Amino acid sequence: MSDASDPICPLCLRPIPPGVRQSRHHLVPRLRGGKGGETVLLHQICHSTIHAHLSETDLARSYATPEALRAHPEIGRFAAWVARRPPDFYAPQETKRRARRR
Repeated sequence: MSDASDPICPLCLRPIPPGVRQSRHHLVPRLRGGKGGETVLLHQICHSTIHAHLSETDLARSYATPEALRAHPEIGRFAAWVARRPPDFYAPQETKRRARRR
């Protein structure tokens, strides 16, 4: 059950209660200059969705803020959809990743 002191996922804006699948996301990927940079705590389902749709290059160039991520058409639709689910909702995501650009 979520509590008012639980952190808020910056992608879906739902609370992240203790014990829920979660992970840290580097706003600028480590391999693209973000080592030691800012991270945000996300639900695992939100983090998996970001990496299923965007390459590390795209993340570094155009999607280095939660606001920019929510503005991406597919990720924005996902965030709106998952926002209507309970904070502990999790479903496996497609693992098909876009080709990494070098």
